[in-house]
Amino acid sequence: MSSENKILRAGVVGAGVFGGFHASKYAAHDRAELVGIYDPDLQRAKDLASKHGAKPFDNLGKMLAEVDAVTVASPAVHHFEAAAAALAHGRHVLVEKPIASSVEEARELIALAAAHGCVLQVGHQERFVFNAMGLFNVPDKPLRVVASRMGPPSERCLDVSVTLDLMVHDLDLVIALAGCAVKEVEGIVDEGRFGQPDVAQAKLVFDNGCVAELKASRVHHERDRKMRVEYETGVLEIDFVAKTFENSTPYDLNPDFADDPSAKDSLGANVNAFIASVLDGAPVAVPGIAGLRALDAARAIDGARSYGA
Repeated sequence: MSSENKILRAGVVGAGVFGGFHASKYAAHDRAELVGIYDPDLQRAKDLASKHGAKPFDNLGKMLAEVDAVTVASPAVHHFEAAAAALAHGRHVLVEKPIASSVEEARELIALAAAHGCVLQVGHQERFVFNAMGLFNVPDKPLRVVASRMGPPSERCLDVSVTLDLMVHDLDLVIALAGCAVKEVEGIVDEGRFGQPDVAQAKLVFDNGCVAELKASRVHHERDRKMRVEYETGVLEIDFVAKTFENSTPYDLNPDFADDPSAKDSLGANVNAFIASVLDGAPVAVPGIAGLRALDAARAIDGARSYGA
């Protein structure tokens, strides 16, 4: 059977909001079959599975026996457990960000994927927005990047810090833009509402001299997500909420990127890329090592001194 005729038997781990998003993408994809939904709460699994004609599971091993690949969209503290089980069964894994809770866990997932010949992709979907802009095709590296990612209080993702919840998006993007290793990390975080930081600031210095200054908050009064990328030749100002940019550089970026399907639906683009990697051998859009690098920086920030210390 040619790769064009292959169908990916997919499962989703986690029947929450993002699990629902991933389930709908698989169910609508002409090269995938949504086989099952796993959640330790069987009723939640049933509720989501019934929407798409899939099977509910409260036993992960039983679902893994029936699928080729899974999306792990459970709470972040459980990412490693589910992803490791799937990889150990020889199943391909798309894991939502962050890749895991610790650097050691992330390294183990990368090793498992290599040992079993599996695709391991991380859900840093903002990269698809940058791809639509053409930003990764810019021949030069930025001198400085300033980013803020702010949002109002939510009940989601309170099991991890704001660095792993929100800032990790910008950490992945600036690491990809700089194109080299992080040399220094400075950070400052607050105590947070429930034992995890809700506000964080960070400064990263890269081996090539690029400096990134980041700020994130999940207790802000409104949603505000911006990035300023400074090159020798000019400045790019991006508004992720409005999906617009102002560009004084000579680089030929796409001003209509918001109309690109991968920017309109970056989660869908993420799933599409995963399916192409599994079925066709396409390069992994966001490999495990990228998730590890963003996680490593986030953990360094979390380990920095707190406000007022």
